[in-house]
Amino acid sequence: MAQSLTHGEMSLPADWRDLFALTKPRVMSLVVFTALCGLLAAPGSVHPVLAFSSILAIALGAGASGALNQWYEATIDAKMKRTANRPLPAGRLDRQTALQFGVGLAAFSVFLMLFAANWQAAVLLTVSILFYVFIYTMWLKPRTPQNIVIGGAAGAFPPLIGWVAATGSVAPLPIALFLLIFLWTPPHFWALALFVRSDYAAAGIPMMPVVAGERATRRQILLYAVVMAAAAIAPWPLGYTGALYGWTATILSALFVLLSAQVGLRSAGEGDRMQPEKRLFAFSIAYLFILFGAVVADHWLPL
Repeated sequence: MAQSLTHGEMSLPADWRDLFALTKPRVMSLVVFTALCGLLAAPGSVHPVLAFSSILAIALGAGASGALNQWYEATIDAKMKRTANRPLPAGRLDRQTALQFGVGLAAFSVFLMLFAANWQAAVLLTVSILFYVFIYTMWLKPRTPQNIVIGGAAGAFPPLIGWVAATGSVAPLPIALFLLIFLWTPPHFWALALFVRSDYAAAGIPMMPVVAGERATRRQILLYAVVMAAAAIAPWPLGYTGALYGWTATILSALFVLLSAQVGLRSAGEGDRMQPEKRLFAFSIAYLFILFGAVVADHWLPL
């Protein structure tokens, strides 16, 4: 039995749902989708079984990263309302089990990728896991408000890994998709950080709104949104994609910048419900799903 991190009561036995929750399934869904889009947008063809195995390896790698993140941040999660009911702070799972689960899942994911695809994809998957766990979780997140900016690289790997799993090489388009997610990450997470600022402050995490204040964070959100929009549209005039993706990226990016302007040019008073921030956060998720879907559609149904 594991002791809760928030109180002294004995916890309930862990079951498969707690282990599954360690993998951060909501985050994993976006990782899997962008990786799948990277694979499907690549030239040539991949055997369906090998394609499925490659995407499964990426999903397991992302799940391992999430599990190791929760293992390391269990004490911090216990201080935040948003994360206090996760398996570790709630006492439904002990940290040693989480560590063993995360390490085992990470090792299996890399070996699966090596046998299903190629060593290049396996190396990239290894780098992405190590970057998320050691660079972002252990080093950047507790030390600097730029944690999301630099750490965003960890979440940007999946489409690049998917492409390399299919081709064994890197090309300009997957690099552009990597850059898109890298630039998308700060406005996405800072929008969240604005309406859960008190949680991060209570846990001592130096997120931008906690360290630099709301006004500076809002300006940064708008700045990154504009740069991200340019990066999202760029593959079209550069000839890496066609008109289907190009127009989709143009329209959605304009909406993203508009919503970011509503956040960036306002100030919130006491008791503000942060509706513009919540709209931007929700739209940013849909934005990435639709945009990556357009990459695949553009490849298979060029205009």
